[in-house]
Amino acid sequence: MLDIKKSNIFLAMAGAAVLMASSPVLAQDAAAPAPAAAEATAPATTTAPAAAETPAPAEAAAEETGGHSGDITPISMFMEATIVVQVVMIGLLLASIFSWTLLIIKLIEFSKLNRKTDQFLEEFRSARTIADMRRISSSEEFDGNPLADMAAAATEEVELSRQAGLQVNGDHRDSAIGRAQNAVTAVQSGLAGRLSGGQQFLASTGSTGPFVGLFGTVYGIMNSFIGIVQSNTTNLAAVAPGIAEALLATGIGLFAAIPAVVFYNYFNTRIAAYSTRSDGFNAELMNAISRQLDKGA
Repeated sequence: MLDIKKSNIFLAMAGAAVLMASSPVLAQDAAAPAPAAAEATAPATTTAPAAAETPAPAEAAAEETGGHSGDITPISMFMEATIVVQVVMIGLLLASIFSWTLLIIKLIEFSKLNRKTDQFLEEFRSARTIADMRRISSSEEFDGNPLADMAAAATEEVELSRQAGLQVNGDHRDSAIGRAQNAVTAVQSGLAGRLSGGQQFLASTGSTGPFVGLFGTVYGIMNSFIGIVQSNTTNLAAVAPGIAEALLATGIGLFAAIPAVVFYNYFNTRIAAYSTRSDGFNAELMNAISRQLDKGA
């Protein structure tokens, strides 16, 4: 019994020693995951500088588009275009401004011309003698009016024939009327030139404006493709701004040409209408002079 008790005590002491020896190992095993967790959190802290170094989306987009901003307006396209395209745009804009200025000037001119012509015809038809026709057509009130100039030239020729001693009421009547008709024709031949001022500019702007704008477009697109080759990118965001700038030149060319063509056709119609009116007055004038000569006035 004594031996059994001794062996039991010995076994109990051996078990305690084993437990004491194994306790540090358990403590180390429990603490081991801490470094792993630290290592797991380490990449998160190291990725922060990388994120900070990454460029912002707006900056990256600006770099890809060659410095163009997100908003593309006609003014920004003009400012960023090449000097050749800018010169084309400025020239076309000036031509357009001058076309609209001509429109306003000629509208006022034709309005005043028709008003003065109506007044002259009203007074001319009230004349009773060739002297009255000459006085009315030579007055300062109708100075520069085409129909008044025609009447003044015809009556002046009859008066010169009378002062030369020709019998304008008798044997020389037909020759006097013929000379008066020639004087009226000479005045009337310059009528189209007097009324067509500015028409050549409108015709030139209407016919060449689109081609001048197309030249600016071709030049701008050529520079855009050269920039694509140099930047080694086919990104649409890098190509579109340059092409848009080039196409703006064609748009301005059409903007200048279309009104010019419309104004040219409109004023050609007005000039033709007044020429027809002058033809009618020519016949009326010759009839009036012939009638007065027959009356001996």
